[in-house]
Amino acid sequence: METAICGRLRLSPNHVFNPKPGDKNAICKGSCTNLGIPMAISATGSGKGGGLLERPIIEKTTPGRESEFDVRKSRKTSPPYRVILHNDNYNKREYVVQVLMKVIPGMTLDNAVNIMQEAHHNGLSVVIICTQADAEEHCMQLRGNGLLSSIEPAGGGC
Repeated sequence: METAICGRLRLSPNHVFNPKPGDKNAICKGSCTNLGIPMAISATGSGKGGGLLERPIIEKTTPGRESEFDVRKSRKTSPPYRVILHNDNYNKREYVVQVLMKVIPGMTLDNAVNIMQEAHHNGLSVVIICTQADAEEHCMQLRGNGLLSSIEPAGGGC
């Protein structure tokens, strides 16, 4: 098993090879700039005992790649979508209210009843306005529970 800590080569758990500057076996050529930062060179070899723990990977954002913060920011600024509940002749009103409360986060009994009534009388009702991804998820959940639903962009138009 071989491990290295910037210039020192560990040949076995109890033996450390510490080359001098300019030595052909040195791992760092010239001045070593990462003193104190363990770097795994190889974890192969035979022998008993614990192996070499891998160095944790610290993800850095590269140009053209979004960080988790940027994804959250873009989600907040993405165009809103409406989730629409359509009236049907199959489901009882009480069931529609129960599904709305189960599927839509924060849905109160009063709001669910109002949405159900509006869809019953007008043919459709806006359930929630949210991001496109959330709207698609809510729509699929409503459909999965036997309700008719769709989504549409909320910006502009009637």
